[in-house]
Amino acid sequence: MSTRIAIDCMGGDHGPSVTVPAARLFIESNPAASLILVGKEDQIRHYLGDQPTGDRLRIVHAPEVVAMDESPSLALRNKKNSSMRLAINLVKNGEAEASVSAGNTGALMAISRFVLKMLPGIERPAICAPLPTRRGHTHMLDLGANVDCSPQHLLQFGIMGATLVSALEHRERPTVGILNIGEEEIKGNEVVKAAAELLRDSGLNFIGNVEGDGIFKGDADVVVCDGFVGNVALKTSEGLAQMLAHSLRNEFKRNLLTKLAALVAISVLNNFKKRFDHRQYNGAILLGLKGISVKSHGSADSFSFGKAIARAFDAAENGVLERISERLGQMSGSLALAEERN
Repeated sequence: MSTRIAIDCMGGDHGPSVTVPAARLFIESNPAASLILVGKEDQIRHYLGDQPTGDRLRIVHAPEVVAMDESPSLALRNKKNSSMRLAINLVKNGEAEASVSAGNTGALMAISRFVLKMLPGIERPAICAPLPTRRGHTHMLDLGANVDCSPQHLLQFGIMGATLVSALEHRERPTVGILNIGEEEIKGNEVVKAAAELLRDSGLNFIGNVEGDGIFKGDADVVVCDGFVGNVALKTSEGLAQMLAHSLRNEFKRNLLTKLAALVAISVLNNFKKRFDHRQYNGAILLGLKGISVKSHGSADSFSFGKAIARAFDAAENGVLERISERLGQMSGSLALAEERN
């Protein structure tokens, strides 16, 4: 049986002009996948072109669309037939193993949490995504779902992040660190210090504090932080990468000599671009829900959105949801102790 992914085709800055071509490319290169395209049927068919529909590619019509600037509470209450809501409903009803949307992040969080519900032992969902490092990549959470977190929430994020990496990358005991302003145990605010203590006693492979530069050194397989800090770190790193790429292009275009140097270095530059292209890492999983919901960048192009689909597919194929549920059951003692301390 193929793994079924529901796609909100209307979400994001570009809607079906990006999501549908990405779906076409993905279905052609992944014979074990089935896609359900959710959105306005006439627009989806326009971008599908001569691509036939059938068992592996079908359309579910959704008459409503959640706008990128729409209030999450209004989207939850008033847009019950939106492409975002119907895609998540397919996961809830067992017709799909995962959903993908590039739409309004707040609305996706609210709808996913309302429809799919939380896993036992988890109080809040967390956004988790990979970031490039010297050694490959690391997974970081939370990246914006929770601005304020308790030590217990950060412990839950650590458990979920470690289980995700273990499932996707087949690492038995991935390392876990907590983002802080220094490596010493005395550094940080009270929440971070208390969370570090809980993580240290949890049985996870906790390595202690990770500083900001340690994210990209690859100091830990999983980096835990609250959503405010995580989102600032993510956007800062993306902005820096874009600035460096822009500056490099301008320098090579400066004169004839620099243009010739660019030709000589073209293979190195292409490899560098591919290695640090943020589009390669698109697709953040909302961990902690009773279903897989993946958030793509709203500005994603077809290549980038395809990576988000692949991330949802990999999470479903590797049983991420089941493994997190199992791990939470095994660590119920640590979670109960954290509750008492909190």
